[in-house]
Amino acid sequence: MGLGTQFLCLFVGCVSLAGYSYYRELTTPLPVPTLQLDEYWGPGDGATYQEDTSIRSFNISVDTRTIQKLLQQLTDLPHLAQPLENADSFEYGFNSNRLREIVQFWRERYLPKWATEREPYLNRYRHYKTQIQGLDIHYIHVRPDAGKRTVLPLLLLHGWPGSVREFYDIIPLLTEPSTERGFTFEVIVPSLPGFGWSQGSAKVGFGGQKMAVVMRNLMERIGHKRFFVHGGDWGALITDIMGTYFPDNVIGIHQSGCGVIGTLATWKTMIASVAPSLFVEKRHVPYYFPLGSYFREILLESGYMHLQATKPDTIGTALIGNPIGLAAYILEKFSTQTDRAFRKLPDGGLERAFSLDALQDNLMIYYLTDSITTSQRLYAEAFSKRELFAGELERIPNLVPAACAKFRHDVLQTIDWALQGHYHNLVQSNHFDDGGHFSVMQVPEVVYRDILEFVEKVFKG
Repeated sequence: MGLGTQFLCLFVGCVSLAGYSYYRELTTPLPVPTLQLDEYWGPGDGATYQEDTSIRSFNISVDTRTIQKLLQQLTDLPHLAQPLENADSFEYGFNSNRLREIVQFWRERYLPKWATEREPYLNRYRHYKTQIQGLDIHYIHVRPDAGKRTVLPLLLLHGWPGSVREFYDIIPLLTEPSTERGFTFEVIVPSLPGFGWSQGSAKVGFGGQKMAVVMRNLMERIGHKRFFVHGGDWGALITDIMGTYFPDNVIGIHQSGCGVIGTLATWKTMIASVAPSLFVEKRHVPYYFPLGSYFREILLESGYMHLQATKPDTIGTALIGNPIGLAAYILEKFSTQTDRAFRKLPDGGLERAFSLDALQDNLMIYYLTDSITTSQRLYAEAFSKRELFAGELERIPNLVPAACAKFRHDVLQTIDWALQGHYHNLVQSNHFDDGGHFSVMQVPEVVYRDILEFVEKVFKG
């Protein structure tokens, strides 16, 4: 064997050894970190903090002066630039002609029925507040008429720019009596801290991991040591963390849109992109591939994410107390994240997926609670080094039963092979050709049936 051949063999051996070591490192599980379950997030140092463990009834009540102020803001419109010629769509952002229509609806049709219809509608379920780790946490709690059926606690978690309003149509499906199953759900729907009527953190570092602790503590406060969790968007991340960190509490997790951010998942996705049909059923390949188109869409639609991950308070200042800007900023996400093809429509396709009343309810929650800035801070915390690199969530096995509902027009999609590196007990992964990022609000019956299918599998298992 010549010297060159010996050198080549040595080089290949070293590369192979390094590759194997790298693979072993990526696939070696990490332990669940030690958690501080009573960490204080309220104002001040918390040295004299005494937690009020009482649960208080809460009623949404808006005084007439607030409504009159909003009405004036919706009447005294700023000058809105006309859409570019031959670009009367959402491709440059929220179409100003459509925005005028939305504002007119808000002013002339929605606000006049606020006191008689919309506020009572938002109060149709019982609302509560309780103090957890220095924060006032708001939640909806619906107990079913169970009869002889088993009652399963189910925590429902929203994301941004959503709210508890996303779940109003699925709550009765989950809690009303049914002869089709031997169980029903007791539903708890919190406003995430910093969203809606839940107080935001006064301290740096309150990301998804810390929210998961608060949500677990909330469930224990209500009286549930064991429960199911469903989540979408940030709710999906928090759901994952709860299943990973608290397997003794979480019976199973169901997600509308799920993903894994990490090196191993990225490598698996890249490998699968070479021959997608070997890893994904052929009819589902367009959910994930080609990667070029997928990442191009992410780039086009993720500008807000970068802004909120770096300067949430700046954009929050521009939006807080500004109903016109708030409508454009939030409703644009309900357009393009529901179906990217809606970008090409003059009306953004909003009413193809949602009612304007439902969208306005969600907007009103952000406007009335002045929570846009505090809700956006979650991005800055989640994308910080503390959250992304200290946790190494991908390498901590999530061992509880998990289900993923994948909707064709959702923002992020992850193949099962990549998911299974973290979700070690992925018992269900279903694809749906209709639906986007806000699936529980857009197609509540589809999400409901998927939750039922998952829960039945967990019980039978």
